[in-house]
Amino acid sequence: MSAMQSHDYAGRVVVITGGTRGIGAGIAHAFLRAGADVLVCGRTVPADDRQLPEADGRRAGFFVADVRDPDQAGRLIAAATDRFGRLDVLICNAGGSPEAAAATASPRYHAKIIELNLLAPLHCSQAANATMQDQEDGGSIVMIGSVSGTRPSPGTAAYGAAKAGLHHLVRTLAIEWAPKVRVNTVVPGFVAEEVPSGHYGSPDAAAAIARTVPLQRMATPADVAAACLFLASAGAGYISGAELLIHGGGEPPGFLAVAHGSV
Repeated sequence: MSAMQSHDYAGRVVVITGGTRGIGAGIAHAFLRAGADVLVCGRTVPADDRQLPEADGRRAGFFVADVRDPDQAGRLIAAATDRFGRLDVLICNAGGSPEAAAATASPRYHAKIIELNLLAPLHCSQAANATMQDQEDGGSIVMIGSVSGTRPSPGTAAYGAAKAGLHHLVRTLAIEWAPKVRVNTVVPGFVAEEVPSGHYGSPDAAAAIARTVPLQRMATPADVAAACLFLASAGAGYISGAELLIHGGGEPPGFLAVAHGSV
């Protein structure tokens, strides 16, 4: 039995921010397969419902929201509870950043990156917590962090700082909102892109990067989804305030490549 098939979320309600593509869509697909009712959100309505995550003949619902706005984040959570009557899991996945030199990026750019990657998860989590605290069995919140928040992040300084703040936020919320609500972070490393030659450059460059990972490949959205399924499950019932690294063994220290003559 695969990790995706070992969790039963029948009758559970899951909200995933930014769940229409990439990692978010992979997470939505996994929870649908596990039997959950899933609501995803985004700033733009998909042109066709068939673009929404689907599994086993069941499709995720969609709600239009810019989760950087606390009112819209609150309406997202309200939409889920109005539609399904409860909220069991929130996955704060919406985020990201283009590359920009810290020396020349505008103050507005930095502010927007921090809003999306740190403040938006806080807005959504506050709204979800208010609902979960009133439920007998509480709920679970999982943030999608990044290794960029655990080590220097040249080219995406504001993003790395925001993710570092997100990791710290989780540890604090896990204390404030216990025992009803568990809060954890999944921390992905390199994740394979749906479309090659994007963030990692050419397909050859992406393959070379993958070879630096001890497990010799990048993560897939399904790898990240499996971690979310676990952290939100009863099997992780005593895990809160934790960071689960999904990075294939991490990034070997740069000095080793120099010492071995590979750079």
